[in-house]
Amino acid sequence: MAACVFLFPSARCLFDEPLQVTMTRLKPNQEVELRASATDEKGKCFRSWAVYRADHAGQVDLSRDAPLRGSYRGVQPMGLLCSITSEVSHKYFLKTQALSPHQVNLSVHDRDLLLTQETNHRCILGNGVQRQTVTEAGFTGVLFTPPGPGPFAALLDLCTFLSEKRACLLANKGFVVLSLSLYSDPKVDRDTELHLDQYEEAVLYLLRHAKVGSAEVGVVARSKAADVALSLAAFVRGVGAVVWINGCCANVEVPLFYRQRQLLPALRPDMSKIIKTDSGAYLLKPATPIPCSEAHLQTVIPIEKASAQLLFVASGDDLHWDSAAFMEQMVERLKLHGKNNYEAILYPGAGHLLEPPFSPFIVSSFHGVAKTAVLWGGEASAHVAAEEHLWKKIQEFFRANLKCDANQAKVN
Repeated sequence: MAACVFLFPSARCLFDEPLQVTMTRLKPNQEVELRASATDEKGKCFRSWAVYRADHAGQVDLSRDAPLRGSYRGVQPMGLLCSITSEVSHKYFLKTQALSPHQVNLSVHDRDLLLTQETNHRCILGNGVQRQTVTEAGFTGVLFTPPGPGPFAALLDLCTFLSEKRACLLANKGFVVLSLSLYSDPKVDRDTELHLDQYEEAVLYLLRHAKVGSAEVGVVARSKAADVALSLAAFVRGVGAVVWINGCCANVEVPLFYRQRQLLPALRPDMSKIIKTDSGAYLLKPATPIPCSEAHLQTVIPIEKASAQLLFVASGDDLHWDSAAFMEQMVERLKLHGKNNYEAILYPGAGHLLEPPFSPFIVSSFHGVAKTAVLWGGEASAHVAAEEHLWKKIQEFFRANLKCDANQAKVN
């Protein structure tokens, strides 16, 4: 009988759902190579591989068996999917659009002989979730609404560059989610200053939405967008919960304005301190100072003004900037002001790019603002585990802190 590869529960699933991969009808103790490949939205091909030895029954189960060699080590059921990389250095797997699934082709080989193959369709847009582009006074974004009348809790997903993936996956869980980017709108110049007003308009838009039942909005953001999320909570009404992921405790890069008045000057990186590594990618972490000196204190966001519940998430191996130190400074500031509206999580082996679970792990890629290849940090297995844990934590946090009459959001 011919060899088979099975994908359980189905070859078609949601992007953030784990997959059990098994190979059957092999010879006892046969060594086979399982290969994975996927093409991103720029047409770049990413690949991974691993060699396994079948058991006495001629079976391999990735949830049980570690590879003998390959792109990942140890027992990791999703290790092959998370370890796909480009043959070209410093490439980011670009998957930002929600309408098309992330397709991973799996093939089983005995040396050069193809034994069997299957395709995993990892959908971002769940059944019944509606996607629409929203253009309002001051902002353009993408809105995702769950099926049914609601009411649902509302989330604002702030991205440095527009990506629909996280927003849509959260909508699958029963949230109304609006995705906005800081830098993707070509009509807006944010290289010199940033204005909170457009994000306030986004908050108000969500609170007016017919399906929204929460009295306040949750905000989730990473990197530069995370300090904007904190500023929203500190200066704008209507924000009830914030998930800050590997951001800064200060207003980074450009001055922040609100209602035609400057709120905060910019904490500017010193690019003379970046380090070029042997791989050709730069280490940016030394460039952004910890804002402890008198010269930098005015850039620090006064988060003690925020009434929102705050979830701080930092990676211990973040090589973009020292997010763990920034988190520690925020915690100390809140303690100093007698505040206890926060929770802090440190993921020791994770890197900067914490994504929804089962995303390809990216060590380095082109930085859209720095305009060069940079190191993001992270040890693969620790980073992947952190993403899986954080994803459930985000859902639990928003469900607990955004009260809704009939909140249908569920953690899966």
